[in-house]
Amino acid sequence: MDHFVVSARKYRPVTFDSVVGQSHITTTLKNAIRTNHLAQAFLFCGPRGVGKTTCARILAKTINCQNLGDDVEACGECESCVSFQNNASFNIHELDAASNNSVEDIRNLIDQVRYPPQTGKYKIYIIDEVHMLSQAAFNAFLKTLEEPPSYAIFILATTEKHKILPTILSRCQIFDFNRIQSKDIAHHLLYIAKKEGINAEHEALELIGQKADGGLRDALSMFDLNVTFSTDNRLTYAAVLENLHILDYDYYFKITDALTAGSIARSLVLFDEILRKGFDGHLFVVGLLEHFRNLLVCKDPATVTLLQVSESAERKYLEQSLMADMSFLLSALSIAGQCDINYKSAKNQRLHVELCLMKLANLPQVLQLHTLAAVDETAKKKVEPQQSVNGPPAPQPAASVNGQSSNGSSHTSAQPVAPQLSSPQQVAPQETAPQQVTTQQSTSSRLKSTVSLAPTQALAPQVTKQAIAEPSATYATVPNGIKKEELTLTNLQRLWYEFSQKRLQAGNSTTEQITLNREFQLNGTTIEIALDNDHQLDAVANVRYELLGFLKGHLDAPKLEINPRVAPQEVNRLPYTPAEKFNYMAEKNPYLLELKQALGLDVDF
Repeated sequence: MDHFVVSARKYRPVTFDSVVGQSHITTTLKNAIRTNHLAQAFLFCGPRGVGKTTCARILAKTINCQNLGDDVEACGECESCVSFQNNASFNIHELDAASNNSVEDIRNLIDQVRYPPQTGKYKIYIIDEVHMLSQAAFNAFLKTLEEPPSYAIFILATTEKHKILPTILSRCQIFDFNRIQSKDIAHHLLYIAKKEGINAEHEALELIGQKADGGLRDALSMFDLNVTFSTDNRLTYAAVLENLHILDYDYYFKITDALTAGSIARSLVLFDEILRKGFDGHLFVVGLLEHFRNLLVCKDPATVTLLQVSESAERKYLEQSLMADMSFLLSALSIAGQCDINYKSAKNQRLHVELCLMKLANLPQVLQLHTLAAVDETAKKKVEPQQSVNGPPAPQPAASVNGQSSNGSSHTSAQPVAPQLSSPQQVAPQETAPQQVTTQQSTSSRLKSTVSLAPTQALAPQVTKQAIAEPSATYATVPNGIKKEELTLTNLQRLWYEFSQKRLQAGNSTTEQITLNREFQLNGTTIEIALDNDHQLDAVANVRYELLGFLKGHLDAPKLEINPRVAPQEVNRLPYTPAEKFNYMAEKNPYLLELKQALGLDVDF
């Protein structure tokens, strides 16, 4: 059986041109070699698996090549190149700073620097993971790094640049390696697949590139794993999803469709299916945030290039971005972001994510109510009050105080019929006014109302069923022929009671029902309501938009607002100690104090 060599070693770049995704580094190094502007010390920094050590080895081999051509690439045939390929070069020394991080190790390296190379021009010292050196080792290395011999070149590599002393950084020429783009990784994997005779789907390779997070070595390791997983040298998208345990982006498209449709049930069922497949809830939330971000990016053609997905997935994102509103996406990003922040501190993490999905599913309704309120307020500002052209409306026949009407019939209640306000086209002569009002009352029961003769100070805060059946007759004319009632405390109490009954029939919570049954005051266009605790305050916040939408839909008050506040009632504590009991009795009978002083009594007994 032949010895298996992993792809990360078998297809490791040996020339500058074969390095993937670091053209800004390789071009600079080739120009430095061509113009003989080599620095005395290089620092290669960047994330793992992007080619730092590989570029250091290529640079070391190239500058010692004896047959270097105009293309600035090592020939691979000279004595220096052959010895390097066989790991027998005496001019290139590699040191792992993770295991050789003491002052003695650096002293041994300094002693080696004193001897010039036997063959070639330069002695190159590659120190990998240089940030692992101790502070004493760094200090011992400073002088040699600043003034090395002309034949010595140091190449330092690290993944954590911030841990290196500033005095070391100032003595090096720094090269920052970028994360490799997923498209470049997929293209390189396709090249390797063709070399190995593997039939790979392009979407599968792009998925590996996205999972690698910019590291080519990680991508090659996952590529070998998936090739081993398959039995017919075929790499499919479904097999990569299963083997790498990646959540398919189709789930995010389905959940977004359910959220934009306002379906809480469908979104919770999909989330349950995701959990049953073994995926972590936190990773789902992070993926949902990424999905919303991609949809937001697709809103503008100029930012579509920021997507790092396959072509088929990009088409799906473009289609769904047309269905999702910008306000929904921004609000959804905010809600999902808070869920991501508070996920680890939540005791019931599944419920925490489900509450997030419920809020997201309720967003379209909230945004719709907000839009309707904004449109209604804009229309109010543009439309002027309409005035009657044909004169004042005809008055209704008034009821007598003794309970007898003009036609002799008696009434059980002393409530005369209030005059109706009609449009200019419906105003009739005075003699036909009663008949017209009767017709309007029979065709539109919504406009029928009575006015009580009782003083307004005697009105109770709770509205009776009779007041609901016979609403007030004060209306304000608004656009499109819709008539809304004037904002008064009586009308507000009646509509508030109607809303409370609707919520009760819908099966609201006990706390919400108790909150809606509390007394309130009307201060201009602000409803002042005093609550007992924070639970009632949360209940008002949950029903706030729906309540304001209902009230604004019936009242001529586009600027109506609710101002809830917590004002807990004071609890009178009963006297407990003897001194408290004596003071309590002395407040009612002051002679007890005189008796206490006269007899010299002591309260504490």
